Amino acid sequence: MPRNLEYVPYGYEPPKPTTKGTLIFYDLFEQDQVALEQAAAIFEERSFAKLVLYPLHEETVKRMFKEPVSPYYKREKQLQEWIEEHGSSSVVIESFESKRKKYTPIDTALRHLVEKYGSPHFLLLTPEVANVFASFSSFEEWIVKLRLILLSEPQVLHPRLEKFRHRWDVAGAKREEH
Repeated sequence: MPRNLEYVPYGYEPPKPTTKGTLIFYDLFEQDQVALEQAAAIFEERSFAKLVLYPLHEETVKRMFKEPVSPYYKREKQLQEWIEEHGSSSVVIESFESKRKKYTPIDTALRHLVEKYGSPHFLLLTPEVANVFASFSSFEEWIVKLRLILLSEPQVLHPRLEKFRHRWDVAGAKREEH
């Protein structure tokens, strides 16, 4: 078996990767172009390798938020048009819920996403979705495995979000150095 030899100058160090991890946007995606633009800005600003858009199925929304939402295929089509408009190959729509066609617990969704996409994992959420996520018993198990980025400052903060304040930050807010 032939060996491929590479000659490099003394002291050469390979360049460090400039992109890191996966930004997962877990949301309803109900007519909110501003949130998508904000997600794209965070993706660029923080140099993530991949932006994963995870639209929720109607059954999942019905269980989590108790409110009606447009059909999954319509929201997925809008996301696809947005991706084509922006022309980024690093943005993908995760179709896990479209295959299941039923309620998908956030634990199942996160387990699937963590297995499929490269780490570290950052979960981008609206304040409402973050509060619902924090209300689940498995929140404390997940918050140590991934970091949260909230699109805006929550008006009402769930006690578990307050407890793990060091594991999440608000998009666009300056980080405090301690």
